[in-house]
Amino acid sequence: MDHLPVFFSREHIKEISSSVLNLSSVGIWTRISNFRRKDTECCAYVKKFIEGHFFSVLMITTISANAVCMVLQTNYDIKNQLFLIFEVVEVLFSSVYCFEFLIKLYVDPIGYWKNGYNLLNVVIIIILSVPFYMRKLFGRHYPYLNIGEGIQSLRILKLIPYSRGIRTLITALGQTTCTVASVMVLLFLLMFIFAILGFCLFGSTDKGDVNNWGNLAVAFFTLFSLTTVDGWTDLQKDLDKRDFAMSRAFTIFFILLGSFVFLSMFVGVMIIHTEDSIKKFEKELANERHTALLQEKKNILMKQQAEVSRLMQKGTQSEYKTFSELVEDFKKTLRHSDPIVLEDFCTTLPFIDIYLTTLDNQDNTISKLQVLYYEMVNVLNHMLEDMPTKKRSASERSMEY
Repeated sequence: MDHLPVFFSREHIKEISSSVLNLSSVGIWTRISNFRRKDTECCAYVKKFIEGHFFSVLMITTISANAVCMVLQTNYDIKNQLFLIFEVVEVLFSSVYCFEFLIKLYVDPIGYWKNGYNLLNVVIIIILSVPFYMRKLFGRHYPYLNIGEGIQSLRILKLIPYSRGIRTLITALGQTTCTVASVMVLLFLLMFIFAILGFCLFGSTDKGDVNNWGNLAVAFFTLFSLTTVDGWTDLQKDLDKRDFAMSRAFTIFFILLGSFVFLSMFVGVMIIHTEDSIKKFEKELANERHTALLQEKKNILMKQQAEVSRLMQKGTQSEYKTFSELVEDFKKTLRHSDPIVLEDFCTTLPFIDIYLTTLDNQDNTISKLQVLYYEMVNVLNHMLEDMPTKKRSASERSMEY
């Protein structure tokens, strides 16, 4: 065995193993990409049910009722009296949430995990089971059990996917993340500079304000109070009692920078991105309304074309002799409430009939105007003949000159 030749080196073995893994991964991915569902009709029906109005109303009602139950459980008397009811209702709510997760996962098993709101639903479902497993593992008297019960309030966030307005605001918040982070970093640097400056000026142990400026952490908290302009007068009074000469200039300068500049910048950035998201949301609604209107017009046109085709077919097989008789019979079937598509209005039979009638009336009006012009010319001719001869000769002489 020791004298057997070595046919494969370590590098060769690594190349073989890597090639095998690559081939296996490519094969698996090819199978996944070429996979075709056989239950397309059932999947389409379930997808239509999920996207329908009834499912949205059901989920919104369930989440709202769950929120009401959580509010009632904050009262210990009600919680003790209706303990069994709350337990049964909790199982019902959890079943509805799991049902929502399963049917959405059934419709799109791969695309489901690409949506952030679906991941939020998965996190909420995991949170629902936290108190149960904490009781099973650590008992009912576990000191941190109240934390697991407290985070159950996050289930109200399931309303976000069913409200387009809330999703618009969430999108605006996501768009402002980078800009807001930059503003917060600048504010932190400003607070860091002023915290060290305030500690050096007002935090001395002899006669300084140790409670508000004694160390860096306390100085940061004091500067946060000055940024929000909350109780800054009390902080300034403590500094005035100790006769610090630079205290008022320090306070006013930091409030101007921290509150009026950086905080206003933060609010301005939020407002700008929120307005952009709202405008985009309104544009999407307008596009949806326009698409729905076009679809309705298309349906009306198809209905009118089918009606005209039916009448034309009926006209060739019945007593109609001319196209005008067919139009007159078709006009009798119309009502004042029947919709008409204005874009293709000129192609409808009632419009053609009215247009031809209008042309006839225009021809009659023009002929009457011509007759009137002829009569006016005749009257002017008679008036010219009845003029006196002297006036006529004077007029002729003036014309000669």
